[in-house]
Amino acid sequence: MLKFLFKGLIRDRSRSLFPILTVAIGVTLSVFLYSYLNGFMSDMIKSSAHYNTGHVRIMSQAYAQESNQNPNDLALIGIDTLIQNIQKTYPEMIWTPRIKLGGLIDIPDANGETRIQGPVSGMAIDLFSESSPEKRLLNIKEAIVSGELPKNHNEILIADDFAKRLKVAPGDTATLLSSTMYGSMAMTNIIIAGTVRFGIAALDRGAIMADISDIQIALDMDDTAGEILGFFPDDNFYEEKAYQITDSFNKKYKNPEDQFSPIMGALPDEAGLKDYMAIMDVAAYFIVGIFLLAMAIVLWNAGLMGSLRRYGEMGVRLAVGEEKGHIYKTLILESIMIGIIGSFVGTVIGLIPAYLMQIYGLDLSFLFENSTMMISGVLHAQVTPTTMFIGFIPGILATVFGTAIAGIGIYKRETAQLFKELEV
Repeated sequence: MLKFLFKGLIRDRSRSLFPILTVAIGVTLSVFLYSYLNGFMSDMIKSSAHYNTGHVRIMSQAYAQESNQNPNDLALIGIDTLIQNIQKTYPEMIWTPRIKLGGLIDIPDANGETRIQGPVSGMAIDLFSESSPEKRLLNIKEAIVSGELPKNHNEILIADDFAKRLKVAPGDTATLLSSTMYGSMAMTNIIIAGTVRFGIAALDRGAIMADISDIQIALDMDDTAGEILGFFPDDNFYEEKAYQITDSFNKKYKNPEDQFSPIMGALPDEAGLKDYMAIMDVAAYFIVGIFLLAMAIVLWNAGLMGSLRRYGEMGVRLAVGEEKGHIYKTLILESIMIGIIGSFVGTVIGLIPAYLMQIYGLDLSFLFENSTMMISGVLHAQVTPTTMFIGFIPGILATVFGTAIAGIGIYKRETAQLFKELEV
């Protein structure tokens, strides 16, 4: 029976071509948009993790309450011992300390007088340790536009766009003006080793990067850091595991009566992405539902038109004794075949632009020029195993629903009228 129905669809293009094209178009859009949403969310999570919160983040309770202001006077003290302890307790994570700071960078003229100043947001990371994951996480080597990585103490990297505004280049000397952990003014002479561009507007507007040991000395923060970030080794975020580690850490280290005791938070809470992640999960299936409904309506109308065209055929089949239920089932089987073929074609077509966008990305940095979000201006799609079959859900269900509704008319045919119809 299936072979017979399949041959009928192949030979009668008017019965199959339009429904297959309709399904293919809908599935193509479903697959591409699903991949795009996955990629957008993945880029946002990775950018937030790498440049801001890690997969989990440890701070003092007081620092956590004002973390948006980077209050280094409330930073964690005794981080060397703390890091050693958590490395033993949670060896499945990679741990690295960071200090975030704000201030001014002063560029002198030939006479040593101030030529220009600019506000900076600084990030102190472990640049010199061979075991440090920071160069890989922040993609620093690839981000260098001119100059090189710092090799000596008191050397920094500066955002390339910011360097152009200040009219400085690698090798130039500058002075970093900030405040120490205890509130006094700190002035440190630094050398610009290189310029970088991360493709993230919030960083490229005015960021500097230095080794954490230099900033600890400059800001009187010996054995101290604002944050300790934890990352999963494969750089993928596992929400359930992250919350398990967070709960375990807080039970052991958090002291509600001591505002300087450490507390750990997971990425969705720290980066404010929890609601976004929930919305994106719903949005992906909402899109599939929209295409399912739209295709079902189109295919319902196509089924009605097909029923009118095949009115005589149905009459003959009923007249020779074929049961209405059997005819109805054959129409459903035809629709399933059409759905499978159309879904396969649509999935293949949809995967092509999704895969290309995953590899090369789409540069929309002009849309994020004034953004404060830690997200790259080059958006990527993400092809996952789910992408391979997500299009079959609306593709097959829509054709079945459309045919099921249109095929109800078969049961309204009266045998007494068949011979009159055939005579005509």
